[in-house]
Amino acid sequence: MLVQADGVARTFGRGTAAVVAVHGATCEVKAGDQIALVGPSGSGKSTLLHLLAGLDRPTVGTVSWPGLAGHPSSLRAGTVGMVFQGPSLLPDLDVVENVALPLLLAGVGEVDAFRRAGEWLERLGLADLVSHLPEELSGGQAQRVAVVRALIGEPRLLLADEPTGQLDHQSAAAVVGLLVSTTVRLGASLVLSTHDQTIAERFPRRWAMLDGRPLVSEGAPC
Repeated sequence: MLVQADGVARTFGRGTAAVVAVHGATCEVKAGDQIALVGPSGSGKSTLLHLLAGLDRPTVGTVSWPGLAGHPSSLRAGTVGMVFQGPSLLPDLDVVENVALPLLLAGVGEVDAFRRAGEWLERLGLADLVSHLPEELSGGQAQRVAVVRALIGEPRLLLADEPTGQLDHQSAAAVVGLLVSTTVRLGASLVLSTHDQTIAERFPRRWAMLDGRPLVSEGAPC
């Protein structure tokens, strides 16, 4: 078991302005899982992923990482990776600098970090983009670079929040293919949120959310 949520709820705001983004979620991600988290926009998918990543704390319930770390502060790039929906590359850094950044922040030496970043970009067919700035990339290219940045630490769990939401069909297929093939090769688990049923059907397990409430889905309950 890598991560487990037990009766988790997350409320934003107070009083009459309070919004409950997630209601009573209980779910688990095991080693090697490939899971699609489906539901319409505003259904709580992003909030649940942020809770599982340790980027947010539940208002009620608990999230634990028995197979990764005992506490959110112990989670590092080598355990959990995150791909965000919107543009997430730093605009003043070129592609290789963006990809190397997690390693540099983790204390890896500059020479080794840039060497590894270049190797990952070449391995995944992006070597011709190393010196490009984010503004020079297409949406699909930028998102693939963001995927490489999330993977460079070889995390055991990768969480992808609507990574294809702003892409055309061809770019979306390329990004999902990259996520699935690379996590399988690493032996990592992948949870990917999407409102696209075509993408969801590529995954052996599917969770569904509606109005912040997790529903029993094909392959496993959440």
